[in-house]
Amino acid sequence: MRGLSTRALVWTAAAMAVVFLGAVWAAGSGPSAGPPAATGSVRLGPDPGQDVAGYLAGLPATLPAPGVSVPALVQFARPLTPSAAATAGSGTQTTTAVFRVPFDRVQTALRFEPVTGTGDPGAALGVARERAAYAAEADADRAARDGGEAAAPEARAALARRAAVAAAEGRALGDPGCACVVALVVTADHAALDAVAGRPGVRAVQAAPPGTTAPELALSPLLPEQTTSASPPPDDGPVP
Repeated sequence: MRGLSTRALVWTAAAMAVVFLGAVWAAGSGPSAGPPAATGSVRLGPDPGQDVAGYLAGLPATLPAPGVSVPALVQFARPLTPSAAATAGSGTQTTTAVFRVPFDRVQTALRFEPVTGTGDPGAALGVARERAAYAAEADADRAARDGGEAAAPEARAALARRAAVAAAEGRALGDPGCACVVALVVTADHAALDAVAGRPGVRAVQAAPPGTTAPELALSPLLPEQTTSASPPPDDGPVP
């Protein structure tokens, strides 16, 4: 009986440890100004607060050896329309599009959408844009509902702003000509990535190490307005 009791205590303690670690992870994985698409071990994009010039200077060294295809984050100098983004990424396999609606001095969400299909890349990015619009609308509805249930005036005000911003994002993303693609995740070899890096509108290309898989990526693209450091943009402007 004593042996069984000891084993039971060990298993109970182990289970409690797993629950505790899960709670710590969840507490530390809330929204941030530049949320990654996944919490993988291979980061693509600058670290929070990193010097932009230093980050950009190190990117050529990330390109793979000739003939080796790897995932890479293509970051744009300005938000592009889906068709323009498809042109910029031509010659590669695009797997993810990163959408962000550019409102002046208003923080908006990074929306990571898979790009599927083997047909027209511009059309595939258009479908991803539609999904991003639906996600923004859902965020707006959720924030409005939560705001109506919030007891504290500060919480109600914050959720009302969040709902208004998300609703404005949804309207913008609903436009097929929305210039709101800030980055793409592509798969390509050295020559193709080098060609993409030299195209108009492309600000930076960062490649992952060979053998990296999609679930291992943690994406945090450099925003067009981040010119000196990768710090959060201001959020003190009126909602459009």
